Amino acid sequence: MRSLPEADPGMPDIRSPLRYLWWNARMQTPSLLTGIGFATVWWLVQALVPAVLGNGIDAVTAKDTQALLVWSAIMFGLGLMQAFTGIMRHRMAVYNWLAAAYRTVQVTTRQAARLGATLPKRVSTGEVVSVGNSDIAHIGNSMDVLLRGTGSVVAIIAVTVILISTSLPLGLLVMFGVPLMAVAVGPLLRPLHKRQKVQRDLTGELSTRSADIVAGLRVLRGIGGEQVFAARYREESQRVRHAGVNVSKVESLLEGAQILLPGVLIAVVTGIGASFAIGGDITTGQLVAFYGYAVFLIGPMRTLTEVADKLTKGHVAARRVVRILSIEPEVSGGTGTSEGGVLRDSYSGVTVQPGVLTAIAASAPEDAIAIADRLGRYSDGDVTFGGAELAALPMAEVRRRILVADNAARLFAGRLRDELDVRGGSSHEQVQQALYVACAEDIIEALPEGLDALVAEAGREFSGGQQQRLRLVRALLADPEVLILVEPTSAVDAHSEARIGERLAKARAGRTTLVCTTSPLVLDRTDHVIYVENGRVLAEGTHRDLLATSPEYTATVTRGED
Repeated sequence: MRSLPEADPGMPDIRSPLRYLWWNARMQTPSLLTGIGFATVWWLVQALVPAVLGNGIDAVTAKDTQALLVWSAIMFGLGLMQAFTGIMRHRMAVYNWLAAAYRTVQVTTRQAARLGATLPKRVSTGEVVSVGNSDIAHIGNSMDVLLRGTGSVVAIIAVTVILISTSLPLGLLVMFGVPLMAVAVGPLLRPLHKRQKVQRDLTGELSTRSADIVAGLRVLRGIGGEQVFAARYREESQRVRHAGVNVSKVESLLEGAQILLPGVLIAVVTGIGASFAIGGDITTGQLVAFYGYAVFLIGPMRTLTEVADKLTKGHVAARRVVRILSIEPEVSGGTGTSEGGVLRDSYSGVTVQPGVLTAIAASAPEDAIAIADRLGRYSDGDVTFGGAELAALPMAEVRRRILVADNAARLFAGRLRDELDVRGGSSHEQVQQALYVACAEDIIEALPEGLDALVAEAGREFSGGQQQRLRLVRALLADPEVLILVEPTSAVDAHSEARIGERLAKARAGRTTLVCTTSPLVLDRTDHVIYVENGRVLAEGTHRDLLATSPEYTATVTRGED
């Protein structure tokens, strides 16, 4: 048994959708060639059955018992061979389908992690969902159908050669008839391609709409907007349904053509073969063989139409995947190095000293968030880290050494212990210590399975305050060189807020920590406070010093209360 997915999917060729599909095929060349080999033998065995059957009938007509036994044995052998190659062909088809689909999942997931905050700005949620829901299946199908498609071409060629060697007119009829049928089906593929693209785009938009509604359901209920958005969703879902019907119309014509055109060829071949048999040009067995070939050709010819259909769908799906893979992050790293030290944002003037618990109190919360994003390299800025430009450091190193934890971060579905200890390796004592610092022990105690409890999507079973404390636990367990916390206690009660501030100061003693907050209960427990107004540093000092010397700071942290 071979495991999927592979550890390293490689670097995809994203110059065009066709090149992406070709790259996928090259990545699984051995399995594709093996599958094509089994599929080719499988088709050829079936192609030989009419000839063996015709020779057996001629043996019966000639009352040649020995020849009949020989042809019967050959038929039995072909049956065994067909069964074996059919099983192996199917196994390889499934493997190739899974390999291509999961490889696409791997490269898109890797790209999503690389893009970070850039992805939702450039691509809608629905488009990303569509890749996982349908596009990977179409890309897998495009690899799977190559097996039967290649084998069917070989089978058609083999049958044509047999027919030409037996009867030149019938062989030529098949040789020219098959390409003509393929050309006749061609005009249906372009409108199918266009309608499938429209349907996928509308489905992606609908998925985005549903995701927005679910995420904002509480707000919609608060303002009484449920019915309005439900009506909009119904309207868009009807557009998706109509687009699906339009696709089905073309697909039904395609299916009908797959039956009608081969049927016409069968009728013509059978009719001409019967006239040849009556005229004595061919034997009765050869007539039966010709009929068998005509019926057999339905399979390969339908497969060729299926190849065109699935490759078209795969091309449409690959275009969406290539679009996501072509996006570049808004920020990127370099190849420089830094031994760490002072972290400074030149635009605002904020300077974070190493080993110090620093706080930023901003008159406008968005100013603090913007500074945290620049210091964490989530947006461009003139930031230095230990004397080196932060932009010159490799992005992986920045993410490893500097962690920005804000309230937009989500809890992931899975076992709670694993979702908190995302980097792995934390001991039981370290987990308990992080829970203690974040005042989150009560959350774990309330769960019947404790840390082994399963977390639902986005941690929706927890309240806002509980989610905030669990996010703080996760940040503490990551134990980065520089930890930047954005409003880590905004959703907890005052008593817990004071305890978190005190415990955080002790837990991060000697480690570089920056807290963006205007809570006096937290600010009073920090070593150094930086007051920011209009995006620039206005005052610095301890919390109590600033209360005494900076009226602007006092008004911000006390909310204007005396």
